[in-house]
Amino acid sequence: MKRFVDLADFEREEVLSLLELARRLEKQPEPRALAGRILALLFLNPSLRTLASFQAAMARLGGNSFVINPGRGSWQLETRPGVVMDGAAAEHVREGIPALASYCDALGIRAFAEGKDLASDLAETTFNAMASLTEKPLINLESALNHPCQALADWKTLDDLAVPRAGRFVLSWAWHPRPLPLAVPAAALHMAALRGMEVIVLRPEGFALPPVVMERARQAAARSGGSVRESAEREEALDGADVLYVKEWAATERYGDAEADARLRSALRGWCVRNDWFTRAAPECRLMHCLPVRRNSAIADEALDSARSVVQREAANRLPVQMAVLHQMLRS
Repeated sequence: MKRFVDLADFEREEVLSLLELARRLEKQPEPRALAGRILALLFLNPSLRTLASFQAAMARLGGNSFVINPGRGSWQLETRPGVVMDGAAAEHVREGIPALASYCDALGIRAFAEGKDLASDLAETTFNAMASLTEKPLINLESALNHPCQALADWKTLDDLAVPRAGRFVLSWAWHPRPLPLAVPAAALHMAALRGMEVIVLRPEGFALPPVVMERARQAAARSGGSVRESAEREEALDGADVLYVKEWAATERYGDAEADARLRSALRGWCVRNDWFTRAAPECRLMHCLPVRRNSAIADEALDSARSVVQREAANRLPVQMAVLHQMLRS
């Protein structure tokens, strides 16, 4: 495996094999598997779980890692092509990434969506431009439209909890004070569809996921025996649900227009998940969120701290699945 940038690049059986490796490494660590190997981590955006879990995963396998946060101890990096560099950035990724790649055996890059041009973000313009600058093994630490490491950890969480493969998975929009990227909802949607689940995207008007994202998930569901649809009706969507996966994202109908987005979401403070959301859900319905989460904005304390919440298990699963990715990628 040379690149781990999108779960859609893999057949379902390949993902299942990777998850099996994660379970094996979780129980039987291989502390010398990656001895002498070096992972470079380039974070153009903040991180807690992704940063810490990748460093821990590399250490658990006997390797080393280093982290670059542009503008904090290293030069600020410019990502735009053809730009006159007369601003804060002192170095362009066209020079920076090849240099970093020459110091490591694998490179991870985190570069969020700019949130201005939907077509550009859907095309992964920034991430793909950086990915093209190296032939070293590459890991997507979250891009404009994808977060495969989070999706893999979520899949393992569902398996750990014995959530039925054909169960109902509700991906619900939740309120946030500002527009957030589409990466996690798109990745979670595709993951559940590829797993073979009955997937419902629950969202208010104006917040539908882009057609290309929905279509790709429908194709994955068709191959795996699942289904994908949308709904704006909370009770209907959650009726019998096995999983409620909560995530905040931007108003796609007003993408890049902060004022219009704010007007749309101003009347949606009720989209904060509380215990009464689960009235018609399955008795063992699990509450999931990738974290970080704003308490009592997206999810109320009463739900987030309840027994049905598995957000910390999701976070913990980042470590074994990333150990599996690194092992598969770098084990000689």
